[in-house]
Amino acid sequence: MATYGATIAWERNGETFTDNRYSRAHRWTFDGGIEVRASSSSHVVPLPYSAEDAVDPEEAFVASLSSCHMLWFLSIAAKQGFCVDSYTDAAEGVMEKNGQGRLAMTVVTLRPHVVFSGEKQPSPSELEALHHRAHDECFIANSVKTEVRCVPVLG
Repeated sequence: MATYGATIAWERNGETFTDNRYSRAHRWTFDGGIEVRASSSSHVVPLPYSAEDAVDPEEAFVASLSSCHMLWFLSIAAKQGFCVDSYTDAAEGVMEKNGQGRLAMTVVTLRPHVVFSGEKQPSPSELEALHHRAHDECFIANSVKTEVRCVPVLG
């Protein structure tokens, strides 16, 4: 078992607050001291109360799923003798009302484009199997109700 944490910090900075016109900008601090500027999405809370130059929880959710899938994919590919030169994913999440009428991230689509080098190149079916196994192993995907799709970009 492992425990993971993050410190989320927000301050009012003299704003009235009770009028609902306060900045949603805040900080995420992770172990090792890495700090990320965060905010609500401007799709949820309009500007100027959101910060466009910050990561919002919805983006972080999509990135977390994509990152977990990628890390498992790289590990599995290496163990199978495939040399990966690069991996890029233009992941996207859709926020809409779910079956209970609540806003939810209902679908996350991963679009990984992987470039391999060397003599051993995966066939299309092997590439599909690598992604399928990475998806099955990804503990972030295993932790959410959202449908997570993986649509590899070939070529």
